[in-house]
Amino acid sequence: QVQLVESGGGVVQPGGSLRLSCVASGSISSVNVMGYYRQAPGKERELVAVATRVGPTNYADSVKGRFTISRDNAKNTVSLQMNSLKVEDTAVYYCYANGVTTAGTFYGVEYWGKGTLVTVSS
Repeated sequence: QVQLVESGGGVVQPGGSLRLSCVASGSISSVNVMGYYRQAPGKERELVAVATRVGPTNYADSVKGRFTISRDNAKNTVSLQMNSLKVEDTAVYYCYANGVTTAGTFYGVEYWGKGTLVTVSS
């Protein structure tokens, strides 16, 4: 069974930095897409950044130039370095994965972590 386990998050002042990390576990051979979505209070869940296994990335316009996503395919991990954080970045951040190969079988479905809270406040 595939599980996404997140770490990082917390409280930071505006202009500060945080790093989120997520590991996909469960006898996984490869993961096509990994990344992060977020959901602020009263708002819908939105994409933050995702990265494919072979390299291409996609960022929300609101985080371009401030956030950087990176992957370690050998360890099935994804990290999100968040710099110059703003109050409006406050949200629960969810690790996301899609296209997982485990035990020789490809699953073209979405997986989600439980979420980690990021609070940007002075």
